[in-house]
Amino acid sequence: MVAGLAVFPVSSLKEAADFLNAKYRHLAPLAIDLQQVVLQDHRYMGDFADVKGQENVKRALEVAAAGAHNIIMIGPPGSGKTMLAKRLPGILPPMTFEEALETTKIHSVAGMLPHGTALVSARPFRSPHHTISHSALVGGGAIPRPGEISLSHHGVLFLDELPEFAATVLEVLRQPLEDGYVTISRSKLSVTYPANFMLICAMNPCPCGFRTDPSRECQCQPFMVQKYLARISGPLLDRIDLHIEVPAVRYRDLAGRASGEASRSIRERVSAAREVQTTRFRGRGGLFANADMQSKEIREFCLLDGACEELLRLAITKLGLSARAYDRILKVGRTIADLAGSGEIRPEHIGEAIQYRSLDRNQHV
Repeated sequence: MVAGLAVFPVSSLKEAADFLNAKYRHLAPLAIDLQQVVLQDHRYMGDFADVKGQENVKRALEVAAAGAHNIIMIGPPGSGKTMLAKRLPGILPPMTFEEALETTKIHSVAGMLPHGTALVSARPFRSPHHTISHSALVGGGAIPRPGEISLSHHGVLFLDELPEFAATVLEVLRQPLEDGYVTISRSKLSVTYPANFMLICAMNPCPCGFRTDPSRECQCQPFMVQKYLARISGPLLDRIDLHIEVPAVRYRDLAGRASGEASRSIRERVSAAREVQTTRFRGRGGLFANADMQSKEIREFCLLDGACEELLRLAITKLGLSARAYDRILKVGRTIADLAGSGEIRPEHIGEAIQYRSLDRNQHV
């Protein structure tokens, strides 16, 4: 797969000697279709067609995938948060050859390249337990090795039961989420590993988990709920664009025979939206998706008309959305418009983006 290198496969030493002595003239260089190599491995965990109900959550995950936005899901146990998260890589755009090469390097350095695998072409999905240490997440050791955040490069890092992670572990996520890389320093050397990943988190709405479950009674006092939610710091929450409530699955959805939309068709829409963003940000180093936009790009690409401005003003003042939610809503609204094939952000796009800030509303209440 190395560009510019002619590879002649032979079946024996005699065949190699004959070729070198010009006695064997029928051997041709092996031709490799690099893009086909990347596309051939899509063994992702499950399909969105297997998920019963939860159409609003599937839509939120589609928006997150289309703009490379980080997302947190809040819902009672058994509502399908983990099942949905594991299917997110299957709707992300196929990896490019350059992305596959970078991912393969990291897994090779970590000694985690599967036997017989020349190239990691499926987007990684890493799901560390909440007892993980600081060094295991970031990377470390006497000879620094990649941690979970680097092993998630160009893929998904899933943190289930988010409030159960140690505060010091969660805080180290802030810099990689902002910069897309992590630097590990030791006395003799310093190593920088890439860490450009999508963060997807899941948590219960309260310590017992049943605050939003209509069929079970919550035993938590209000101060217990506030203490539980406060385990997630504001700076970390500030780096998560979408907050989505995952309700308990209704019986009619569980018993229904109709299957949901397949991951393949969702991935086509996501890929089309990403192509729009690739064109939009061409020539702007470090920008690949809407989630990467900074204040300058937001002012340029997220222009609002009067109706959108009024809707956003009402959301900030009446619903109690925090100031940090303003830019997040604009970026998510831009992604929703891209999915709809719209060059302009319309009120319905802003309205949907506002719905994805549930934690801001809960904290205000």
